[in-house]
Amino acid sequence: MAELRIGTCGWKYESWKGLLYSDNPEINYLKEYSAFFNSVEIPQWFFSLYGINNIILPQSYVAKNYKESVTPQFKFSIKLPNTITLTHLNKSDVDHQPVLNPHFLSMDLLKEFLHSIKPLHKNLGPLMFQFEYLNKEKMKSQFEFQGLFREFASKLPERLMFAIETRNQNYINETYFQFLRDNKIGHVFMQGYDMPPVYEIYNRYKDYIKDFTVIRLHGPDKQGIETRTGGEWNKIVDPKDDELEKICSMVLQLLERDINVYLNVNNHFEGSAPLTIQKIRNLIKHN
Repeated sequence: MAELRIGTCGWKYESWKGLLYSDNPEINYLKEYSAFFNSVEIPQWFFSLYGINNIILPQSYVAKNYKESVTPQFKFSIKLPNTITLTHLNKSDVDHQPVLNPHFLSMDLLKEFLHSIKPLHKNLGPLMFQFEYLNKEKMKSQFEFQGLFREFASKLPERLMFAIETRNQNYINETYFQFLRDNKIGHVFMQGYDMPPVYEIYNRYKDYIKDFTVIRLHGPDKQGIETRTGGEWNKIVDPKDDELEKICSMVLQLLERDINVYLNVNNHFEGSAPLTIQKIRNLIKHN
């Protein structure tokens, strides 16, 4: 039977006290979080590349602490380090022309990362490669990208689940979904930024989705909603009820097709990820 796991993107938010968390001064946020949700997305390990020779990977004791804070059934979906997914160094890291990232699609670095989080291996959900928008200077074409990733994917550990999130609208086509299927890679449906609505993409290419998928709810205006909330993520400020109804319908279809779903909700989607999840649960319950 297919499984739905709903969680948030990150979990340590002071403004969730009263929604999820107690006022315990010795609070273990993740432990209290796991009483409400059966999965979470770890976003903080994504930011890892600060120069060619300046790479920051997780400390194993952090992964150990995370594991000890949750039940054996709890799952972590992880945004893999951008050291692996950036084609070039960020502009803030260089003072001249764009510099190629020598660690792009590095299997050695991926192995090092996986070793650093070894305590979490039995609790791992999808491991996500998030690629920024790739212009022609960074990647000549979709086919060049697929060729590079295909070689990389052939060496991925088969026991783990991997998925790709692309920010290139023009990559989202039948060829792309065939490529994912052939390489046993999941698709990350991104609701937000400049991507098409996830339910439209799903309806077009649903026959290519097998085994599992990830849906990430982010919303279109990160800076705007941060201004409106003032960084207090305890109420809905930008309701998206119509979108949620369509997304929940998509989730139910996936489950009926025996496809496991990881639904990761960001505060930026409506203003409060826990309250959005409450709405999602109500919609699914009454459908």
